[in-house]
Amino acid sequence: MMKGLWDRETTALMLLAAYMQLALFWLWYGGSQALAGLGLAMLCLTVWNLVFMLARAQPPSFAAIITALAFAMLAPEELGAFRLVLGLSFGAVMGELVFGGWGRNVVNPATVALSFLGFGFQGFDWPVFDVPVVWAAIPAAVIGVATGVMPAAVMLGAVALGVVALALGAPIDAALPAAGVVLVLLVADPVTSAATTLGRWLNGMVYGGLVIMFATGWTGAAPVQIAVAAALLASLAAPLLDEIAVNLWIVQRRRRHGRN
Repeated sequence: MMKGLWDRETTALMLLAAYMQLALFWLWYGGSQALAGLGLAMLCLTVWNLVFMLARAQPPSFAAIITALAFAMLAPEELGAFRLVLGLSFGAVMGELVFGGWGRNVVNPATVALSFLGFGFQGFDWPVFDVPVVWAAIPAAVIGVATGVMPAAVMLGAVALGVVALALGAPIDAALPAAGVVLVLLVADPVTSAATTLGRWLNGMVYGGLVIMFATGWTGAAPVQIAVAAALLASLAAPLLDEIAVNLWIVQRRRRHGRN
């Protein structure tokens, strides 16, 4: 972890500031049900963070609030408290806490939790966002990119591929709102997205390409389900994309300096 002003908690707080408008719009339109879901998610994550803090002297992080928000917004509806806690516990423990906490995890814990629920409980409906909530994701992305806590290349890569697909007439209109929200909440995670510039562009394009492929070929899938599945596969591919970017840089450097 970096010392000084820009440590992991400063990054987490900046992300929270970016998500604030999105969260407020979602809570306004979701009402008491949305508030109850967010409260349950925060309580569950608080318990698990305390367990790991006592067992491994691992400090909790404000990033748990971000995980709770993403999970509460994107989780399938009418699952009940037990299934929600089960899924979030699996995602938080196996996706983050066993690796040493936020900043050391490989996959976003909310992505792991949502994928677990999607595979395990397929008969439940995924949420549909009101239009103002979808629009509120745009200022969240702008603030995140402007403050440097969200990778701009990841977002631009996904958006560029989506624009090309729309121009070519791909039937992806219904999936775009959910894909945009998931892009901001899960894919643009500064920890689990690619770290190199080229890798980030590829990361965004992989996510966009998977959304397009699922939207056109996955019959009966809900838009949020499509976007979450694409986010999981894109995050798993991030280390490989960074490896490709580093190897390409090494090849270019050797050519520039006349080495084989």
